[in-house]
Parts: sequence; structure tokens; C-alpha cells
Amino acid sequence: MAAERQGRFSEALEAWNRLLALEPNHVRALTATGYDAQRRGDFAQARLALVKAARLAGQDPVPWLNLARLCREQKDEAEEEKALVEALKVDPQDLLALLMRGEFHERQGQAQKAARAYAAAVAVSPPKDQLRPDLHARVAYAAAVRDRYNRTLADHLDAALQGAMDTCEGDDVSRFRLSLDIMLGRKKRFESKPSQFLVPNLAPVEFFDRSQFPWLDAIEEGTEEIRREFLAVMQADEGFTPYLRYSADLPVNQFAELNNSPRWSAYHLIKDGHVNATAAARCPRTMQLLAGAPQPDQPGRTPAALFSLLKPHTRIPPHTGVSNARILVHLPLIVPPGCGFRVGNQIREWVPGQALVFDDTIEHEAWNDSDQLRVVMIFDIWHPALNESERRLITSMAVAINEFAGMPEGYGT
Repeated sequence: MAAERQGRFSEALEAWNRLLALEPNHVRALTATGYDAQRRGDFAQARLALVKAARLAGQDPVPWLNLARLCREQKDEAEEEKALVEALKVDPQDLLALLMRGEFHERQGQAQKAARAYAAAVAVSPPKDQLRPDLHARVAYAAAVRDRYNRTLADHLDAALQGAMDTCEGDDVSRFRLSLDIMLGRKKRFESKPSQFLVPNLAPVEFFDRSQFPWLDAIEEGTEEIRREFLAVMQADEGFTPYLRYSADLPVNQFAELNNSPRWSAYHLIKDGHVNATAAARCPRTMQLLAGAPQPDQPGRTPAALFSLLKPHTRIPPHTGVSNARILVHLPLIVPPGCGFRVGNQIREWVPGQALVFDDTIEHEAWNDSDQLRVVMIFDIWHPALNESERRLITSMAVAINEFAGMPEGYGT
């Protein structure tokens, strides 16, 4: 209403009253008269108007929040809580309602309920640059209360569980420890998020137990031979390409800085299921060793094998792979100090000659903070949980997709 926007409140109230005489169930008019009654100290009339407005509002939680504020001012905590419950029935993810519920429980001394409400508020809050300025401080406070509660609970649980942990000596309880850290907010929950093809019900394993892959023994034992072949290739300085080669018309998001950049480059031994004949001739021992791995068969897509070069002071941003039907192996060849690799919640250091097997459909990133080149051989293998029939069907699916698309080379994923 123009008069209200321009600050002519008496005039605006008269207009709302006239509207209310014509439309007794007009929500905004009822709210305006409720505010006026509250200003005049007529709380009974204010509550009647706001209750009626709230009941008529349908899918709008705001009138219930107005009523909650009135009840709070009157120190009627029982009715304040009822109004907040009604607001959250209308919209369980309403940011203001969740903040007000957290504030209510905090005033009641209900630390756990307050922390939960505040945590829910922070979870639904938009980024700061999209958040109403008047809510910045309240959301920041909510996050602080949530974090303080989680730290206190974490300290209690760590102490309370120490005795039980001591009885588990010899057993792997890392999964339980991670579940506790995720619950307490000390770590994030990471899931398999392939960009193209997901095989359901495969557990999202960040780093696989090395003992699952006895065939890796031969490849690790051949690390020095592989490294010598790579160094000879590098000395020739032919066949290296940027790891990322997106065309200009495709969005590259977090990879914009590394797209078509030599800072992260590759020497492909096998690419999109095709052996690079020149590279294979230069690295015969490497190819022989790779033949002992359970390489995935997806024509036009896999297998893949390459030397990955990360130049000094270069970081690969967090990202996920295309399919959890296959997983990746890193065989570190040249690793200066200051390099690291994260998959999900786990950070590992590359150690030359010690292979890492991981699910690249879980968010991962890598960095080289040193002044020297880092080199890792990367190749893919079938996911070990897939049975032979599943593998054959995935191979047949890849062939069928290629036929349908009229693309015998596949689409290069």
C-alpha cells in the first residue's frame, strides 16, 4: 500500500480498516490492524487479529511468525512455541522460522534442541551474498552455537568412548570413527557422484585396501623400469598434451585455469580404449606390466593409462569422475616434498612405488606446492565389486551406445 510505503501510517491504517470492512478475511489487513493494536497495547485485540490472519494465510508462514513475535513480547512461551510449530508445518525449511525456533529453545535452556534448530537454519541459509543483510548476524550466531555444541558433544563422546575403543585393539574401527566425525560435523559426508554412469549399491570407498589387489605387486616392483621409460619419453619431449582439452564452447567451471594448460599435462599410453602405438613402442615394459591389471572394457571409453605431470605450484581443484564402474590406480613415479592428494575425507601422500587405488567418483583434489615436477602413472581398472556378468553387460552397453549414436569411437568418457 502506497501510504504505508511512504511512512504515512495513520492514513495506511485507515485504508486497511476500510479494506477489512469490505473483506473481513483479508490477511494483510488483519495483520496491519493486529500491529496497530499491539502498538496501542491492546494485546488481546492484536492476538485475535494475528491468529485469524495466520489461520487464513494458507501456505504462508509469515503470519504465524508475526504471532510468535507477539507471544514472545507478552512472554507467553507456550503460545509462542505453538505459533513456531505452525509456521514450520507450513514450511519446514523457512529460514526465519528455524532461527526463531533456535532462539526460543536457547532461551529455554534446551541446548540440544537449540543446536538442532540452528543447524537446520544454517543448512537452508543461502550464501552470504544472497542473504538478507538483516539476517547475516543471526545466521552467523546460529552457526557459532551449532559449532560450539558439536565441539562440546565431541569432547564428551571422545572421553566416554575411549574405554570402549581400547577394547577394539586389533580391529579396524576406522568406519565407526568416520561415522562419529560426520555426525559431529568434524568431517563431511562424501558419496559417489559420477557425472555420467552410476552403478547403484557399490559402497563409496575412498581408498581401497591394497591387499585386495595382489596383481599390483608386479607393477609396484616394476616402478623403476616404468620411471626409466617415462624419463626417456620426457627427454624426447614429444607426445605430451594438456590433461584438460575442453573446447571453447563448453563450460569448464572450476577447471578454467587448467584448461588447455601445460601446468597439468599427460602422456597417453591408452586413451578412450585405444592404445597409442607410438607411446606403447616407447614404453614396452610399462605396457607389459599394465596388461596384468583387470582393465575395464568399454569401447571408446576405457581402458585408459597415462603419465600425469603436475608442474610446481599447481593445484587440481575438487572434482569427480564419470563412472563408478571403474576405479583408478595411481602409481607415483616422481614425488617431491609438498605434494598431496585428497579423496573425500582422506588425505594421502604419494610415495614412489606405492600404488593408491581409489574411487574417483568421490570428490578428490591434488596439489604440488613444491618447486619441482610431480609425475604419477594413472590407469583404470574394473570396480572389484562388479561380477563377471555385470562387466560383460557394461561392455555390451558401451558398444550399443556407440552404435546408437553412430559414433564407433564412443564419446570419449
